[in-house]
Amino acid sequence: MKPILLIGCGGHARSLIDLIETTGQWNIFGLVGFPEEVGNNVLGYPVLGCDKDLITLRNTCSSAVLALGQMPNPEPRKNLASRLEALAFHTPILISPHAVVSRHARIDLGTTIGHGVVVNAAVEVGKYCILNSLALLEHDVRVEDHCHISTGALINGNVRIGAESFIGSGSMIREGIKLPPRSAIGAG
Repeated sequence: MKPILLIGCGGHARSLIDLIETTGQWNIFGLVGFPEEVGNNVLGYPVLGCDKDLITLRNTCSSAVLALGQMPNPEPRKNLASRLEALAFHTPILISPHAVVSRHARIDLGTTIGHGVVVNAAVEVGKYCILNSLALLEHDVRVEDHCHISTGALINGNVRIGAESFIGSGSMIREGIKLPPRSAIGAG
């Protein structure tokens, strides 16, 4: 198994730990958090350092995943994604073995797809997106970079979701809707 570093220590990191463990493809090297979190454990994995330690950690672990959620602002995730790219980290696509992803879908780097997600035919998902547990993306949906599709969200056919958008838990987006960048749709 290949080592991977999780960038973030909160609730989304816990979900990704479970996802990574179920894939059987990665060995969690550790997590990166805030300075006050260094030395703690998250579900048994050590918090090895904070953002300033990424250069040193890159020397021992070349793969990383963004493990922090997006709300209320996508900027921290975007900035960390840029930093990971600048340090030449490999940012794999992580897909739960309990998700259904069409072979006709296109998923970009750094995106995570949680348990029970369905990604149908001709869907395109950009870089560093979160598709949380039980989300459904129907045919011909386009999700631009740095979007967060929350738990149980239903995205119907031919929807376009602009970059850095947040779609809340349990929401439903009617077919053909085009959401501009930085849209925020509340839960339900």
